[in-house]
Amino acid sequence: MSTVVVPGTAEHSWSADPYADALRAGRGPLFLRRGDGWLLPLEVERWCARADAVDREVLDRCEGAVLDVGCGPGRLVAELAARGRTALGIDVSSAAVAHTVGLGAPALPRSVFEPLPGEGRWGSALLVDGNVGIGGDPCALLERLARLLRPGGLLIAETAPLDIDERAIVRLVGVTGGTGDQGACGTPFPWARLGTPALLRYARPLGWHTVAQWSAGGRCFLALRNRSTSSSAEPPKSTAVINSQRARKPSADRPVAAG
Repeated sequence: MSTVVVPGTAEHSWSADPYADALRAGRGPLFLRRGDGWLLPLEVERWCARADAVDREVLDRCEGAVLDVGCGPGRLVAELAARGRTALGIDVSSAAVAHTVGLGAPALPRSVFEPLPGEGRWGSALLVDGNVGIGGDPCALLERLARLLRPGGLLIAETAPLDIDERAIVRLVGVTGGTGDQGACGTPFPWARLGTPALLRYARPLGWHTVAQWSAGGRCFLALRNRSTSSSAEPPKSTAVINSQRARKPSADRPVAAG
């Protein structure tokens, strides 16, 4: 199921109560629910835990200052901060931003489509935990990230571990009692699910080229550059200096049937 969406409007639905409640509790259940009842489980416990070995491998590949788009409760930004790296998380959920700041990491309550600090100077951007779906329009998201990154900047995206290219209107829902009853329900918003082949189909015509492709822990990743450059996505040799501001997210890919 696909739909035409306007980037920059839907992400604010992530401030819906089911998401905020799950982040505050540090656990689910939390799902993306499509109109036909299809459910995608979201890995809240993993998001709220510390960065694991798979996450750390992703961060090892980052270059320069890092922008974590849809940072959620902030495990990646917190790990980067602990390493002394310049990083900033952005998320439209105030609960997510508060959690990230509580970990001692910088974060802003902002959509990726809104004005951001350091535009055109970020060394790397992260789209993990299903955040390639933000806005439901992969081309618009890739074009925006190209403007945020410096020339030759690096995008590391997590993709679905299957060949899928789906756009849908979804809601965030909690399911209680183990009976399949629908609990708290957020407002509808557009989302996308992309496997690596689909992301490459969108990225290549926009000037991105592949630097690396790998899988670990059942998760799939793709590293892309927004300009031609001779560098590779290896652990960074230097860190760019960008001022960031401190202020006041799905990745499981096997759907389950609605109850």
